[in-house]
Amino acid sequence: MTAKSAAPTALDSLIATLTPEPLEDNLFRGPRSSEGWQRVYGGLVLGQSLASAALTVDPSRPIHSLHGYFLLAGDPEREIIYDVERIRDGGSFTTRRVRAVQHGRAIFSMSASFHKAEEGYDHQSTMPDVPPPDKLPSAQELMRGVLDHLPENMRKYWNREHPIDVRIVDASRYASRKPQTPAQSIWLRANGTLPDSPHLHQAILTYASDFTLLDTALIAHGKVLFDSDIQLASLDHAMWFHRPFRADDWLLYVQDSPSASGARGYCRGSIFDRQGHLVASTVQEGLMRPRETAFQIK
Repeated sequence: MTAKSAAPTALDSLIATLTPEPLEDNLFRGPRSSEGWQRVYGGLVLGQSLASAALTVDPSRPIHSLHGYFLLAGDPEREIIYDVERIRDGGSFTTRRVRAVQHGRAIFSMSASFHKAEEGYDHQSTMPDVPPPDKLPSAQELMRGVLDHLPENMRKYWNREHPIDVRIVDASRYASRKPQTPAQSIWLRANGTLPDSPHLHQAILTYASDFTLLDTALIAHGKVLFDSDIQLASLDHAMWFHRPFRADDWLLYVQDSPSASGARGYCRGSIFDRQGHLVASTVQEGLMRPRETAFQIK
C-alpha cells in the first residue's frame, strides 16, 4: 500500500495560486483563488502580476518597486490572464508592464522595476517598540469571542485555515466604535516554510500588503472592514522593496492614514523584520464610500 499524500495546506494553495501558468511568450494565466470572496482580492492580483512579471526577469534580480491601478472588480469564478510587456532590460534595471485581463477587459495594470544588487549609502527609520508576535493572540483567536455574533459567511471565513498568520498589536478598536488616531500595526508571516526564492517571498508579501492597509483609514471614523454601511475598494497600490527578507519569518507592518477626503482614503505602511530592518514600504489610496449595503465574504 502506498501512503496517502498529505492534503495541501492553505499556504500550499497560496503558493500554487501565485504560480502563473505560461501560455505564450510574455502571456500567463493566474489560477483562481478559493478564498471565497465575492470579488477578487486585490492582493491576489498584485501578487500574480508581480509573479508573472518576475517570470520574464533573471531570478537573481529582485523587484525594487511596483505601481499598480485597480480598474475593475475581478470575477473570482474566472482565471486572470496576465500580459507582460518587456519595456527595458538594462545593465542595472529591468522594467516590465503588466496588464491583467478578464472577460476581454483590463481589470488591473502595473509597472514593475527590478534592480540588480548593489552596494551604496544606507539609512532607515526606526522600528517602533511593540509587543513581539509570540505575546499576541492570532487573528482567529481574537475573533473567537465574537464569532457567534457574526453572519455565517464570516464565521466560515474566520474558522478556516489561512495562509498568512496575522497578530494585531492593538485590537482595542474592535471593542469600541469611538474614532481613534488612524494608525495600526500588525505582525504577519507565511503560515509555513517557503522555498528559497526571493521572487516568491516578494510575491507573498505583496499579496499580504493589501490586507489591512485601507482599513487603517476607517479607524478615524469608528468603522471596521465588514461594516454594512461603507463601501471599500483599493484604487491603486505602490510598493518599494528596500532590503532582503523572508516572508515566512515575522514582519511588522506599521500603517497610518494621513488623509481621507472626496470618498477616498490615503494610507501608507512601513514593513520591518524582527531585527528592525526596514524591508519594504507601501502606499495605497482607496474608495471609502458610505452606502446602505457593502461587500461581504461568502
